[in-house]
Amino acid sequence: MPVNSFDDYPMSWKPLKNELEQPYYLSIASHLEEDILSGKLPVNTKLPPQRELADFLDLNLSTITRAYKLCELKGLLYAVTGKGTFVSPGISSQDTFLNKGGGIIEMGIIQPFYESNKNVLNTARLVLNNQDSLRLFEYSDPLGTPHQLNAAAKWLSRLGINASTNNILLSAGAQNALSVILISLFQAGDKIAVDCFTYTNFKGLANFLHIQLIAVDTDEYGMRPKSLSFVCRNTNIKGIYLMPTCSNPTGTFMPQSRREELAKLIQRYGLLVIEDDIYSFLSAFAPSACTVKPFFALLPEHTIHICSVSKSLCAGLRVALLAFPDKYRNSLVSGMLHINLKTVSLNSEIITALIENGEAENIVYEKIMLAHRRNQIFYSVFPSSAPKQTENFFHWLPIPNGLHSEELELLALQKGIHVLGSHRFAIQNENPSSSFVRISITSPRTEDELKSGLLILKSIFEEKRTEFFV
Repeated sequence: MPVNSFDDYPMSWKPLKNELEQPYYLSIASHLEEDILSGKLPVNTKLPPQRELADFLDLNLSTITRAYKLCELKGLLYAVTGKGTFVSPGISSQDTFLNKGGGIIEMGIIQPFYESNKNVLNTARLVLNNQDSLRLFEYSDPLGTPHQLNAAAKWLSRLGINASTNNILLSAGAQNALSVILISLFQAGDKIAVDCFTYTNFKGLANFLHIQLIAVDTDEYGMRPKSLSFVCRNTNIKGIYLMPTCSNPTGTFMPQSRREELAKLIQRYGLLVIEDDIYSFLSAFAPSACTVKPFFALLPEHTIHICSVSKSLCAGLRVALLAFPDKYRNSLVSGMLHINLKTVSLNSEIITALIENGEAENIVYEKIMLAHRRNQIFYSVFPSSAPKQTENFFHWLPIPNGLHSEELELLALQKGIHVLGSHRFAIQNENPSSSFVRISITSPRTEDELKSGLLILKSIFEEKRTEFFV
């Protein structure tokens, strides 16, 4: 039926087709969600019948059905048999994705084996029982004490980073370190090269600071040198953001040869490397892992290295170590003092004690062992997935054809598991025929719970593959 025949037809909701983008079902769902959350479509409003809306937009009925279903999975709509589809009551912009409720298997957020926190607690008690512990509650040593910086240098050296204490700063976690770097060394409008799927919090921070992220194609070894060269030749790139040991979200391990290829290009184009190597401990401490050099070792004058301890030692202490060349010290110190004034002394002292008494290494070895056991469970359920170079804390799985990552998230949540789809990490609009899901294997409370969650996900995949081929 021609679209213009509906010009004067009364409909409770009329999206404009010229505002829709492919894939249409996602665009329709997005417009519908926006109008519901804004209040344009009040609670209990009856939506147009699916066939009527399909005729109005000159689209297939299945496209409308899929859009309505997506919004229904989000809790935005409810259907009454024989009466139609209506706007749900009690909707807010905060509860469509984040309110998972009880009984959900967590496989979205990466929780780094909280079992090890008992070791941290024992060391924290020793720190607090020390006769000098009262100084930890004062405005003192905003850049860290010499003792803390020496311990930081020792830990970084264990990870292949050789930096003097004058070239190390302590920050309140990796996200804080990224904020300091971007605010201190970049300006609004600057461009930074990143993987086409990159750490979602870095995306949000760059967007907040009006720094443009430029997607560079990747392969199984990480960022492709030819793609980076093309981007640098055609765009004024100032920096490059890399997670070389275990890229979040893809889990890619960048081998030494690829690092050296990229290093040559980085030097040629004078880029500033932000090396966020939060999972480097998985390679440095695992006896069977492939030894590689960090970019800080390859390009010490071009690289700022971030070593957060949230995954390796303790998530709650919020400490990260920054290593940098001399030329950036004044800018970074200024930025650090303006943003933080100082990092929490107690947190830094506990991390220092863990490093000095050897407990830090024990925690890392325990986590690698636990990760190994859980990776074996993962490969037993998804045997076609290629084993990684390191004992990853998460996996990146392709989603069956015809299923978008946002839709997969909602279907999984409906069946009792929380996962994160690739749309959250994509720099550009992702191709709906090539969507992924990131699976945290460390977050389920037990190994049995992990296996249950993986089997649920596998059943969703199999159902969708069956539907696609029917």
